[in-house]
Amino acid sequence: MKLIVGLGNPGPEYTFTPHNAGFLAIDRIAEDRGAVVANRRGRALTGKAVIAGEECLLAKPETFMNLSGLAVAALVGELGLDPKSDVIVLYDELAFPLGTVRLAARGSSNGHNGVKSVTGSLGSEDWIRVRIGVGRGTAPDGRAIRAGGTDYLLQPLRKGDLAKLDEALDRAAKAVETVVAQGISEAMNQFNRRDEL
Repeated sequence: MKLIVGLGNPGPEYTFTPHNAGFLAIDRIAEDRGAVVANRRGRALTGKAVIAGEECLLAKPETFMNLSGLAVAALVGELGLDPKSDVIVLYDELAFPLGTVRLAARGSSNGHNGVKSVTGSLGSEDWIRVRIGVGRGTAPDGRAIRAGGTDYLLQPLRKGDLAKLDEALDRAAKAVETVVAQGISEAMNQFNRRDEL
């Protein structure tokens, strides 16, 4: 079994904010698979789905972003999973332009409190990441546009930005399927190309 976790904040006021890209990705995977993520289990809302022939548990922690690791660790312990191979976490990445999807087998938090929480609770940085870019990218003159940190991450996205994010959610769902079917190395080869946008 694989545990596929999206990071975000519970509550309708956060639904379409950049910080909830992970939750939105789980919703997309569930929708594609005809699953419902509504079961309370291990401090998270969960639902079962079959991806690439393997049973997977989809999860959205109810602990708020900064304590996401408590929910992830509880599910890992309950299911007896190896985080290095069985845990896939989807989350927003401010350092990448909006709409970008990048995968990693391990890594640092890059200042993301949800990622810090997962790493701290699991006691390891060795778990699979699907990072969904929510950064502002560049202005027409090539200068980087500052996204504004927490204020930006917790504000609802504009209509045009939601359309870009929607495409990224499809790519994130395909990336998860590729990880489950072919492993993280092959998924990274396919999804970490720079020409995707």
